[in-house]
Amino acid sequence: MGWAGWFAGPAGAGSAGGPSRGFLLVAMLASAGVTLFMAFDGRVAALIPAAAACWFAARLFGLVGPKGD
Repeated sequence: MGWAGWFAGPAGAGSAGGPSRGFLLVAMLASAGVTLFMAFDGRVAALIPAAAACWFAARLFGLVGPKGD
């Protein structure tokens, strides 16, 4: 059985294989949009959603996360 995460229990979040590719795509695009909005506003905090977009892209393209059996 895979690890579900802190306080999730054996049938909690992540036990079914993690987020879908569709979710990761939407999350990546939303994070990128927030990054652009904040960057055009001149906010240094735009680095936070930029990092999230990079993480979601890495998960989407299989660079990090669980590997198939």
